[in-house]
Amino acid sequence: MQVLMPEPQIFVEKTLALIKPDVVAKEEEIEDLILRSGFMIVQKRKLQLSPEQCSIFYADQYGKMFFPNLAAYMSSGPSVAMVLARHQAISYWKELLGPSNSIKARMTHPHSLRAVYGTDDLRNGLHGSLSISSAEREIRFMFPEVISEPIPSGQRARDYLNLHVNPTLLAGLTALCKEKPADPMTWLADWLIEHNPNKPRLHHVTEEEHQE
Repeated sequence: MQVLMPEPQIFVEKTLALIKPDVVAKEEEIEDLILRSGFMIVQKRKLQLSPEQCSIFYADQYGKMFFPNLAAYMSSGPSVAMVLARHQAISYWKELLGPSNSIKARMTHPHSLRAVYGTDDLRNGLHGSLSISSAEREIRFMFPEVISEPIPSGQRARDYLNLHVNPTLLAGLTALCKEKPADPMTWLADWLIEHNPNKPRLHHVTEEEHQE
């Protein structure tokens, strides 16, 4: 009797990659290295975070002595956010990045991205998610329109709606009742896009700001 073995499955994982402000000029070079390392770039956007948004993104670092410098550094110019996908994406991307301190990385992992593109412990060039849960949170922060898998269900879905969706939706419906537009569906859709609390604000750098 022949036993049929199930075909091996490859689970594709996603992680967030962030090219930090002082390394954005090397964006194409870094993207080429990412693709040649077996990753797919699923989503990509260039944006400039405010100091407040940096504080939310790096909330786990809040209260540490270097935190103000970190927020100032990350809001100093545009960054490039990418969602990378491949088998074991989180661990492979961390391996490609190398140690968080670029000075140490140059000694122990001289070919890692942080050794090549980073400067020191603070200005280390690139960011990567540390775990599956942090990847989900960070991807949702940088790309709020993307649906993370698996889609929540049951109590987890209700908790998510109560915390992240219902307050904004209630405010939108209240504004809709006050405004009474001719096309309420389109008006509400535009209002929700404009008032999405998780959407990072894009900041177009002017020539005057660039010279500063």
